[in-house]
Amino acid sequence: MTSSTALLTDRYELTMLAAALRDGTAARPSVFELFARRLSGGRRFGVVAGTGRLLSLLRDFRFGEDELRFLRDNHVVDAETLTYLENYRFTGSIHGYREGELYFPGSPILTVEGSFADAVVLETIALSVMNHDSAVATAASRMSIAAGERPLSEMGSRRAAEMSAVAAARAAYIAGFGATSNLEAGRRWDIPTMGTAAHSWTLLHETEEDAFRAQIDSLGVDTTLLVDTYDIREGVATAIRVAGTDLGGVRLDSGDLPTVAAAVREHLDELGARNTKITVTSDLDEYAIAALAASPVDFYGVGTSVVTGSGYPTAGMVYKLVARQDAGGGWVAVAKASTDKGSKGGRKAAFRTLRDGVATAETVVVSDGFEELGTAAEHPGSRPLQVTLVDGGEIDSSYEGAAGTASAREHHLHVREELPVRALALSKSDPAIPTLFVDAPQGPTGP
Repeated sequence: MTSSTALLTDRYELTMLAAALRDGTAARPSVFELFARRLSGGRRFGVVAGTGRLLSLLRDFRFGEDELRFLRDNHVVDAETLTYLENYRFTGSIHGYREGELYFPGSPILTVEGSFADAVVLETIALSVMNHDSAVATAASRMSIAAGERPLSEMGSRRAAEMSAVAAARAAYIAGFGATSNLEAGRRWDIPTMGTAAHSWTLLHETEEDAFRAQIDSLGVDTTLLVDTYDIREGVATAIRVAGTDLGGVRLDSGDLPTVAAAVREHLDELGARNTKITVTSDLDEYAIAALAASPVDFYGVGTSVVTGSGYPTAGMVYKLVARQDAGGGWVAVAKASTDKGSKGGRKAAFRTLRDGVATAETVVVSDGFEELGTAAEHPGSRPLQVTLVDGGEIDSSYEGAAGTASAREHHLHVREELPVRALALSKSDPAIPTLFVDAPQGPTGP
């Protein structure tokens, strides 16, 4: 039986709904927008992730008997609201950036259109998913850029909550990692899985050699042996003595990695194991990976840093009402004006401006009402950034599941090629391209 996702929300979403039902504004057509005011940590770009997960969670955003009983027993909302929620199903539309797309400050990542009642209750779940997954994907993309052609594996499940770990594995894969240690992520989204043995395997046995022989008997000589439980040089010698020069790989999880990796490569070559690969793990982040660029390393395994957004575990996105109908049926752009927390009202269309295939600006067209926001033909040298994710309550399933995840990964790796060279640096700086807001041509208003 499918589990409801409707209570993965904050109480004030439902108390606002209750008040809107009472004062008659619940049915008022509204436009909400999910965006980031700034990029976390002085990063130069962000990566949109979580869209496919959000759509699947939206399918199950229903208030069944258990959810309604909890709300009633805890006096969260009144009887009228309970009756409304009993039949709740999102019937509006959602447009947004494709998963895997790059975003910048002010990018309209998701635009949710419907009645106020339709859209307001989605705020928490949308931000919960998009903030977490986009933070992980942004960190993962930076690591992928730093790694260059060397493969990356995500192995941070033990450093995150159990379901966050599954989501993080997916986000990292979209942003350029090639595999995960998390089996549920592998099953759910068809992500390649990897993993051999931890230090406990070596410690279980009387000798390191016994442990290596048992692992090879089980997994074959293509396996990777962890050689730093005791003395690394002796571990490498034992590994080759047991497996022969066709050993698949060795893993290093401690020490000064550039120095250790160089010594291990030299030792492997001396022993004739020139094709044996070196994997390094040990608390890597994008900076440590970049520092290893000149080292004889073949694979990276990243744990804590990637699943926690490498120091920035949330993308800082917000979900704000940007337009609504007034009492007379006309459209009004609305915006929060608080210091450092302002927003820009109006419906928006976004285009990535390119010159010779390189991004130069994020152009966001803003409308006070429902004027035409423009097409790619009206923005030569640009490509449109938004797609229809939900239309009249109908979810586009192509963005979900394993196929949607693979598509998001492909899209990210493609659009990352549009970044200017300055965007690839790891140091803190302004966004790689500016966000330019332009007004839509004036025209007739109407839904």
